[in-house]
Amino acid sequence: MARMDPLPIEACEDPELRAIMDHFVTTLGFVPNSLLTMQRVPAIAKATIQFNKAVFSPDGLLDLGLKRLIANAASAAVGCQYCRAHTAVSATRHGITDEKVEAIHEYLTSPLFDERERVAIDYAMAAASVPNAVTDKLYARLAEYFSEAEIVEILGVVCMFGVFNRWNDSMATTLEEEPLEVGERLLGPADWTVGKHT
Repeated sequence: MARMDPLPIEACEDPELRAIMDHFVTTLGFVPNSLLTMQRVPAIAKATIQFNKAVFSPDGLLDLGLKRLIANAASAAVGCQYCRAHTAVSATRHGITDEKVEAIHEYLTSPLFDERERVAIDYAMAAASVPNAVTDKLYARLAEYFSEAEIVEILGVVCMFGVFNRWNDSMATTLEEEPLEVGERLLGPADWTVGKHT
């Protein structure tokens, strides 16, 4: 059960924030409950949304599907089931197959993942871990496959989900219908549960 109820989007009295939140209706099909909770302090909601838009810009260097897999791995590293379900939804919307999302917990051995994806996921999990587990050796492996600008994008995703992971687990944010269904269908058989996000 959520520790703080999300406010309906209609309750948003800030026209700029309301227009920005409509971005999620367009891209995701709904406004995440995390942002509906954040709207109590519009400046925090706006900053979070702007960071999210920068991280997931379609003009970025990295494929948006890969970015969602990176976000899923970062969320798995800290145990945020809310964000794992959300990133599973968005990964499938950006070209990642259901089979690949289902196999994310087996990324090291699954033939669905290549070495480039594996090192990006390894890096995301290490960067999201507390304490941070990125080593010089891991960074050198990452740099074999990604440019410096691409590495900045990868770490941007990890940092964005550092915000969302902490927010949603601390607030026990209620998971919306579609991410709940996708989490149960694609992630649940392996190692996912809705947990506190009911």
